[in-house]
Amino acid sequence: MGSVTLLLLMAIAGIIVYVVMAYNRLVRLKHNVKAAWSNIDVLLKQRHDELPKLVTTCREYMKYEQETLEKVTLARSQVSNAMQSGDMAELGVAESFMSNTLGRLFALTENYPELKSNESFLRLQSRISSLENAIADRREYYNDSVNINNIVVEEFPTNVVAGAFSFSQAQLFKVSEHELTDVNLEELFAA
Repeated sequence: MGSVTLLLLMAIAGIIVYVVMAYNRLVRLKHNVKAAWSNIDVLLKQRHDELPKLVTTCREYMKYEQETLEKVTLARSQVSNAMQSGDMAELGVAESFMSNTLGRLFALTENYPELKSNESFLRLQSRISSLENAIADRREYYNDSVNINNIVVEEFPTNVVAGAFSFSQAQLFKVSEHELTDVNLEELFAA
């Protein structure tokens, strides 16, 4: 066997090893994105299950705040629909609406001292607040995973392997611009 043949075989073997390694990395990244989304999905479902209990508890006290309670129910429905469709942009908008609506609800409870002292309400408020914080943390982890995946899918020469095996970019979980602005407390307490 000649040196040219040996070099050619080594080059082919090197390319094969690279393709296998790149493919395996892309598979790991794809599954990491799915796992990160699953973490968010679990928390969203938990919050989804807690919200009717919160609305029911509040309804007993907040007879004059029906519109706010209906908005919480509407927001819950929008998040559920967006989750089922898998559209990250729609989910980001629905999540922003949910956060704003919950913020308004919790601000309105200041007008109801008997509600604020209700043990069930306090427990639900604490649970939902902790779920909101956990969702924000998981969203950050998910977006980091998506970002790493998208970079690797675009990088050369990995993009050649990604294209050959139909690996694609994942969609970031973005929130609306409104959620990124400071909260206007005067507006929340104006109702």
